[in-house]
Amino acid sequence: MISKQFISRLGRQSQKFSTRWQSTSPFAAYEMAPLDPIIGLNEEFQRDDFPQKVIVGVGAYRDDAGKPYVLPCVREAEQRLVDQKLDMEYSGIAGDQKFVDLSLKFGYGEDSGALKEGRIQGVQALSGTGGLRVFGEMIRRHGHKHIYVPNPTWGNHIPIFQNSGLEVRKYRYYDASNSSLDFDGMIKDIQDIPAGSCVLLHACAHNPTGMDPTLEQWKQLSELFKKKQLFPFFDAAYQGFASGDAILDAASLRMFVDDGHLLGTIQSFSKNFGLYGHRVGTLSVVGSNAEEAARVVSQMKMVIRPMYSNPPRHGARIVSTILDDPKLKSDFYEQCKGMADRMNTMRTKLRDELEAVGSTRNWDHIVKQIGMFAYSGLNKEQVMEMRSKHHLYCTADGRISMAGVTTGNVSYIANAMHDVSK
Repeated sequence: MISKQFISRLGRQSQKFSTRWQSTSPFAAYEMAPLDPIIGLNEEFQRDDFPQKVIVGVGAYRDDAGKPYVLPCVREAEQRLVDQKLDMEYSGIAGDQKFVDLSLKFGYGEDSGALKEGRIQGVQALSGTGGLRVFGEMIRRHGHKHIYVPNPTWGNHIPIFQNSGLEVRKYRYYDASNSSLDFDGMIKDIQDIPAGSCVLLHACAHNPTGMDPTLEQWKQLSELFKKKQLFPFFDAAYQGFASGDAILDAASLRMFVDDGHLLGTIQSFSKNFGLYGHRVGTLSVVGSNAEEAARVVSQMKMVIRPMYSNPPRHGARIVSTILDDPKLKSDFYEQCKGMADRMNTMRTKLRDELEAVGSTRNWDHIVKQIGMFAYSGLNKEQVMEMRSKHHLYCTADGRISMAGVTTGNVSYIANAMHDVSK
């Protein structure tokens, strides 16, 4: 029979062993990382049991019922792919070439001289985020020490480029006091950027402000970049999804190419095609000739191979099926415009509701901005008060996803915004 003393001694020894094991754990010094400011926001929202809670922070389109939306043309393309019973083999390092070719025509224009000359070449990327990371590492390997980004910019731009080994520097972009583009400050800062520097530009629907330069201002920027010998890098995450016109949304990029710039571009198909979970994108460059562009693509592949080897196939097949079929392509343009139009309608409705509840602040910037996001002008304290008091969730900088605003909640949102800002 086992004595109580033996059991007690065994327990003490087990505790000592457990303590020694814990102290020698290779993970003992790991700290709990802070929540991502956007993904963490969604997690906090999910934990809230308030029945009227509203989230307008996450950048994913919702229909007017507040539900995720799959474009009908995507459903049709997907069914066609299923019917073909395609294999599930690896794609190459550069991805699906048919998808890349169609993507470049979509972004740069089918009549692009540089594209016809073979000066524009690229690879399939893991949506915008993956392409940014590949580009950042590639230019760092080839002598770039820093990259300039607008202030503010998409929050993930900064850690992506820092993790690529680049120093992130900022140029003025937004005048928060007037809720407008600080174009004069932007020009002045760009004039001071050292020649040869890489400068990030949002092609359209600037995230988070929703405030874009006019075409005339883009022309001034193109001339300044040429004069200063700067290296433009366009982030095109919202083509067709901003104004509802894919050609208009690509005007800045196409202008720079027509003006003779050698540049880089990352295209994302998450927002405009609603393919968030498929991670579909294209990373491309405009070289001085076809042979030079091919050499750059070979260096992209050198970064990709040890990073993720090759991209997923299904989402790229969906996009290429749509862009390669006249009917599906026409359907896409119409359906993408429908999403953009709904968000623009909600901008006007939100501004009108704020005025209707008695707000004396000027909310016209909500209507002047474009794309998925509205930079409300609310400060962090007001955002936190709105979250705790009204269970309304947006990012700490006051950025509101217009995709989350519906006819059913716009009055509630307006009342909450007015309550914390009056």
